[in-house]
This record gives sequence, structure tokens and C-alpha cells, in this order.
Amino acid sequence: MGRMTLPDSRVPDPLDAPAIRWGVLAPGGIARDWTAALHARTSSRVVAVGSRSLARAQLFAAEFGVERSHGSYESLVADGDVDAIYVASPHSEHHAHALLALGGDKAVLVEKAFTRSAGEAAAVIETARARGLLVVEAMWTRFLPHIDVVRRCLEDGLLADVVAVEADHGQLLYPAGPLRLADPALAGGALLDLAIYPISFAHLVLGEFTAVQATGTLAATGVDASETVAVLGPRGAVGTLSSTMLAKTPCSAAISGTAARLEIDGWFYQPNTVRLLDADDREIGRYESPRREHGLAYEAAEFARLLSAGKTESDLLPLDETLRIMQVLDEIRAQLGVRYPDEA
Repeated sequence: MGRMTLPDSRVPDPLDAPAIRWGVLAPGGIARDWTAALHARTSSRVVAVGSRSLARAQLFAAEFGVERSHGSYESLVADGDVDAIYVASPHSEHHAHALLALGGDKAVLVEKAFTRSAGEAAAVIETARARGLLVVEAMWTRFLPHIDVVRRCLEDGLLADVVAVEADHGQLLYPAGPLRLADPALAGGALLDLAIYPISFAHLVLGEFTAVQATGTLAATGVDASETVAVLGPRGAVGTLSSTMLAKTPCSAAISGTAARLEIDGWFYQPNTVRLLDADDREIGRYESPRREHGLAYEAAEFARLLSAGKTESDLLPLDETLRIMQVLDEIRAQLGVRYPDEA
């Protein structure tokens, strides 16, 4: 197999998406990164922010030039000048906050992982469908240009038969990191923050898993600290997926087929380079992401396109797939012995 040109990405420039008016629910760290990307790389704007603390909402509004601050989430979702709500609260609150936004007839982008459990996810999806409202899981990797290149390579059969997928995500976040990651009441642990990335990636490549086997370690508080998950795809391909919040790992991904292998270097889940290698490890094709910064803009732009077109879910991450992935996460937690209190 000689040198070849990888297929280009079909993902449009985020700046070409229609402009919509966003409300940010819970102005924490991910909300700050997301709003910075939105304002830098799309035509949409955050026009309102809501927090349980009005002072916190006002600080966020001042930082990003947001017009209105709300001292409660209820007030935010009742804001008539908001088209969509971005739910950026801890995992433990996604279910309640997504339902609150849907109850206010707002379209909702829910930060990943979608909820704590599949039961909570099903309730949000059922409500959204009953009300005819757009809901999308903010798994930003699914909407990035280099991931569409991966899709196209698979669609075009460049790897022939896929045999194996490997992906990892480890960050040094415990015990000195954010307190929520150690707290079962906030659905802490590596699984929903870190493992969701390699698991969602493998699900994209393999399809619905037919077997899931997990092993790992727990933190002193009872949340998962590390896990390795072996999965089986419907056509016999295997996946080896790992995550930890105890150390920084390579954060790379690879898809191996009978004809060739795709590799995404460290931080595979953000805008990156995709390399195609032959059976002798020679690079025979390469795709370079056009930008490395503000990758969160792609999910926001996709959402704006969907909302403007009257769609209620994304073909790039359908709600049924979000639910299936949540079921996988539930199975992993059950095998590891992790339970969050007061799950719906």
C-alpha cells in the first residue's frame, strides 16, 4: 500500500453555523472554557447565565460580556430571550437540570457524561421526545473534524476489517484535584469524567458492545480511581479502554484493521492529527486538524444547526447511542462496586 491522501473532514467551519442565544446553567470551569470557545469561534452568544449564587453569575457575566445574570436556575430557564440551555453542573445534577430546562421549553446541551445513570438518561430522553425538544450530549469529541476523518476512513474501508481499538485517558486529578471527583454524592470518579472518552470513541468505531468486562481500583471515598475495560463489538473486534485519575497517561487512540492502522496521538479526544500506517508501521497517510484551539465550538455549532433546522437530536451522536453508552457505564460501575447515593 503506497502513500495516500486521507479523506477530508466534512465538518463545517463553526463560524458558518446559525447564531442562537445561549443560557449557561452553572458557571464553573467547563462553562468558562465552553463560553470562550463559543464566543471565539461561532456566531452564537451566551446572553444569560444562571447560578445558585447571583454574585457568581454576575462575575461570569462580567468576564464574558453576558447581558443578564440570574440568581437561580429556575429564573434562567424562564428567560424568554434564551433559545437553548447549556447544562454545565456536576454529573449528579444533570438529570434534574436537564428536566428543568426542558420544562421551560428550552433545547438542551447536556455536558458529558449525560447523566449519572441510564435510568436518568432515559427519563431526560423520554421527556425531550414527548415535548419535541432538541437534546444533545456534549461529548465534544464526536463533533470534531479529525473524528469525521476517522469515520470516513472506516466508511471507505481503508483499514479493511477492524480487529481492535485501544484508547486511554488519564489525568492526575486525585487526591489533590477538584473535590467533586472524590465525592460519590457528586458522581465523582474517573469513569464519568475520563473513561467516557475512550468508551464513547470505541462505541463509535465498533458499534453496540456485546460484552463488557471491567477491572479497577477505588479511591478511599468509594469512587473509582482507575479502570481498564475490555469490550467486544458485534463483528468480533475487541476494545481495550482505560482511564485513571491517579496519573497522566498518553491519552492516545488506535484502530487496527487487517489492512492498516489509524493512530491519534496524545489527547485523542481534542482536535488532533490522524495517521494511517501500514502493516510495517510506515506512515502512508496523514490528516492535520485545521485548528487545535477552541474545539468545544464544534459541538455548539452542530447544536445551532440542529436547532435552526428543527431537529430534535444529532445524527453524529443519537440519543439512543447516548443511552446505550450510559448503560455501559452502569455495567462498569456495577462490576467495580461503585454506587452513587440517591440515584434516580
